[in-house]
Amino acid sequence: MVPYKPSAVLPTHEVTNMPPHMGDQDLWRDDAVLRETVAREGAGWAEPQLSALGERMGAAEMFEKAEQANRYTPELKPFDRYGMRIDQVEFHPAYHDLLGIAIEHEVPSFAWRHERPGGQVGHAALTYMFNQVEGGVMCPMAMTYSVIPALRGTPAIADEWIPRVLSTSYDRRDIPAGEKSGATIGMFMTEKQGGSDVRSNTTQAQPVGGATGQGAAYRLTGHKFFCSAPMCDAFLVLAYCEGGLSCFLVPRWTPEGDRNNLFIQRLKDKLGNRSNASSEIELQDTWGVMVGPEGRGIRTIIDMVQGNRYYCAASSAGLMRQGLVQALHHTAHRSAFQKRLAQQPLMKNVLADLALESEAALALTLRIGRAMDEAAEDPMATALARIGTAIAKYWVCKRAPGHIGEALECHGGPGYIEESILPRLYREAPLNSIWEGSGNVMCLDVLRAMAREEAAVPALLSELEAARGGNRHLDAVADTLKDTVSDTTDLEVRARGLTELMAVALQGALLVRYAPAAVSDAFCASRLGDRWAGAYGALPAGVDFDSIIERASPPALG
Repeated sequence: MVPYKPSAVLPTHEVTNMPPHMGDQDLWRDDAVLRETVAREGAGWAEPQLSALGERMGAAEMFEKAEQANRYTPELKPFDRYGMRIDQVEFHPAYHDLLGIAIEHEVPSFAWRHERPGGQVGHAALTYMFNQVEGGVMCPMAMTYSVIPALRGTPAIADEWIPRVLSTSYDRRDIPAGEKSGATIGMFMTEKQGGSDVRSNTTQAQPVGGATGQGAAYRLTGHKFFCSAPMCDAFLVLAYCEGGLSCFLVPRWTPEGDRNNLFIQRLKDKLGNRSNASSEIELQDTWGVMVGPEGRGIRTIIDMVQGNRYYCAASSAGLMRQGLVQALHHTAHRSAFQKRLAQQPLMKNVLADLALESEAALALTLRIGRAMDEAAEDPMATALARIGTAIAKYWVCKRAPGHIGEALECHGGPGYIEESILPRLYREAPLNSIWEGSGNVMCLDVLRAMAREEAAVPALLSELEAARGGNRHLDAVADTLKDTVSDTTDLEVRARGLTELMAVALQGALLVRYAPAAVSDAFCASRLGDRWAGAYGALPAGVDFDSIIERASPPALG
């Protein structure tokens, strides 16, 4: 790239007291907390892969590509110039570049290409770093990652499709998947009348010929209201057949090599995530093959949903990290009232508080990743992964918009300008709270896990007991939580408060066990103590702000 050398001497004045161009970041090497947490949770062996992506995606060139992909948004091309129906979406070249980098670096495939302890943790770390730069590309990556468990339930389909989605080659061509060097898979679940209530779906599936059930071919007719990444090579789709709501794999091309009947009606004009095409699609005699048992569509697709929910937590933690880095950079170089902003006592309070939230989000997310890695051998890990995914999805995603809004405010007016990355991060942040289950849905899922998974609550409480004696605030909350989970009155009404208590207690326990005392003491005093202001920058007096900020800061700011 051409060196970034702007002129500070203008005809009317000289530009002073403005932060320098940030330039390249190293999303792995610059993040001591990430490296420490990855090693602790069992993925230290993945450092070469994580380091490679962190260096490549942190380059200023990648941030510029992300900006271009979001500025020049996807365009729907339902017909070609000759009037033929093609239902294609055209993307800016930067989007394809970023998608190719993600696939090359195993962002969607890492956990499955390296099925060993730490595989899911490594996947989450890749997601965390990539999403700091660009979130739209991560939508098809999340779905391609999470589809593997659902496909494995139908061996014939798995044998055909899993090698394609585990490829590290990105093939952007709109041709039959069997002719491509790699493939991606999405999912179409929701309909206009139901949203998260997928049992109210109306899409119907009729068998083709005499065969029915798992592995048989069907024709689907109906609609889907939120269809993101519609240029994926295939999609998991819910539809009703004679045996009930079932799951189907619907490719863009039929086995005969014809375009499948996936009619894109329009693209959504979204608040954020603008590089990613989200659409409405009509299905009319659309070819698909049943995945999983007939009538068990929700059970079949739920593993994919769970994987996407875990992705949401990891990506929201990544957004927090990049917002924090931007705030640290700006305040380290901007002065006001004869001091750097980062030296002002109240700004130190804000920055330290943002750093606490960011570290807690990462700690919780990667701990759940380790539980996922251990689930095959340990029932308690299975239970923790089940309830912990819902807790992390709710809480980390819920905290991200306010966190990034505060990071934006640290910049003052310049943070509100589109030339800054902060507006894009801020618009991206609410999405993960909505996608794959909004806040209420996630809290109800926590209650469902408590009721159906006998080990869920014991697994949660054991995490708190492991930190017993490390902090008085945490000990008190652990005792409170024991009483709270045993009280079944008005559970739905109390579900948000209960989920929040579980989340901050889990985060506090992890920080007490593994983080420096300056971090854990400040987190527990502010989140688990007698008074939590909620707004950032209200940490109590006596907190070691400097140590917390130094731990979070890239070395160049030290």
